[in-house]
Amino acid sequence: MSNAPRRPGAAPGLAFNVPALKGAGLLALIAIVIAFPQVYTNPAVTNYGVFALIYITATSGWNIFSGNTGYISLGQAVFYGSGAYAMGIAARDWNISGTTVFALLPLSMAVGAVIAVPFGLVALRVRRHTFIVITIAFFFIFQQMAFNFSFTGGSSGLGSPFLNWPGASYNTPFYYIALAFAAGTVAIAWLVRRSRFGLQLRAIRDDEDRARGLGVRAMRVKLSAFVISGAITAGIGAVWFYYINQVEPQTGFDPLFDLTLVLMAFLGGYGSISGAVLGALIIEPLTLWLNTQPAFSGGSLSEILLGGIFLVVVLFLPRGIIPTGGEIMTRLRTRGRAAVAPATTTGSNPRTAPAPSSIGGGVSGGAQ
Repeated sequence: MSNAPRRPGAAPGLAFNVPALKGAGLLALIAIVIAFPQVYTNPAVTNYGVFALIYITATSGWNIFSGNTGYISLGQAVFYGSGAYAMGIAARDWNISGTTVFALLPLSMAVGAVIAVPFGLVALRVRRHTFIVITIAFFFIFQQMAFNFSFTGGSSGLGSPFLNWPGASYNTPFYYIALAFAAGTVAIAWLVRRSRFGLQLRAIRDDEDRARGLGVRAMRVKLSAFVISGAITAGIGAVWFYYINQVEPQTGFDPLFDLTLVLMAFLGGYGSISGAVLGALIIEPLTLWLNTQPAFSGGSLSEILLGGIFLVVVLFLPRGIIPTGGEIMTRLRTRGRAAVAPATTTGSNPRTAPAPSSIGGGVSGGAQ
């Protein structure tokens, strides 16, 4: 039996090992996501898993930049669509087919990183609303380029190489590829969060001018995070393209993609790693399910509903589910605890304590 002293005010029998519980929960989650396509073999069900993992990756990649710096980007579809088109053009022009196409994923990520450099050098010179407007402008530029350039296929888009996989298990390899991307992105986000680089990003978010005064090279730091975010988003965009077998300008460069990422991040918890994951796990399966319902298919009712959810989140849950839930749990754990008594001088008489007006002021006379 442990003889360790109990915290003041802690209820007996409720001293949990929080790190052990978190570790056990993480291991259970890993086991669940790995076993998911083996337990639920129906392609209609595994499709939900593939798209959820795609959006977990995209939202976590968005969060690495926007969540840490406070710069709300509405141009992530630039990287998403560019990664998809990079894979499609390379596979077509180099006559690559079958599973060899997956070797083009690093190329797609490199394309996203290269695009992020001039994009960031222009957009990151401004802040707040002007930055958002510039990202939207870049988005429409790339969408119109996809519509009008011949090598992109114009309005017809590009088709992916054919995969001769059995229909019943077609989704499973894509599920594990998307899972690897999602796990890698979450790991990168965690490493950034705990690094000096992440501290500099959050300093920029809190007060960029003060961060510059403390020696943070703000432009270099912001651009580095933007490049990482762009490379991740382009890579998962290539996976999405090969999974659905086609990319078109209006689907690769979709404005709803950017708005969905922002909704997912804000719903789960803006700036939170677990919040980005939770938001994607809620919104994307919900969107897919709504699109299968007769009342929502073939129209814009699902988009209207998502817009309503966004409005409710901003008004009534501005910090998101994870931070708000953490605050509630903290209040529940501390409820009923005795207040900590202020320190007093040994042997002093509480009746002769100084008046509140004298606390913090100058001391007159010597010690009694």
